[in-house]
Amino acid sequence: MATRGFTGRPPAAEIRERLPPGQYLTDDFPVLQLGPTPRVSLDTWRFTLREGARPIASWNWEEFNALPRTRWKGDIHCVTKWSKFDTAWEGVSLDDILAAAGIAAPTPYVLAEGHDDYTTNVPVADLLGGKAMVATTYDGAPIEPDHGGPARLFVPHLYFWKSAKWVKGLRFTQKDEAGFWELRGYHMYGDPWREQRFTGD
Repeated sequence: MATRGFTGRPPAAEIRERLPPGQYLTDDFPVLQLGPTPRVSLDTWRFTLREGARPIASWNWEEFNALPRTRWKGDIHCVTKWSKFDTAWEGVSLDDILAAAGIAAPTPYVLAEGHDDYTTNVPVADLLGGKAMVATTYDGAPIEPDHGGPARLFVPHLYFWKSAKWVKGLRFTQKDEAGFWELRGYHMYGDPWREQRFTGD
């Protein structure tokens, strides 16, 4: 995955170039979620790929962390209008997950599924080619539960609601099925640079 080479606080011109329309820069990492933070035991954690209801492949925590690792550093953007620069993540790319399962993506879309029953839809094309990972570390440490740990989907080129917290698997779907927020008026795709926040944007 591409790594930005910025260090320190960028000058004002670079900030403007890196901020999508309508966003503001924050040094904080705001916590936004639907309800209480799930406490997911690593002893029972599993990540599962499904085609519809049919399991395709599954890994426990030890098996998942033995897969090839990917690092990414760059900017993230929340639909609530904050952006955070130069965030550092590590995990397993979706390319390596499919390779480990020995499959190609069987359908054009997925629904990411979380331990809190949250779902969000993402086209497969936006997960492959080094564009996304299942992240297990942030800023050199295990992801804290409030930020989606032990593992979250990480799709940094889309608004951050697409990076489902506490992810437990991906369900491949033939159609682009709306997830939790998409059913409640959020955009089906969510490109920050096109300000695709809500249906019709």
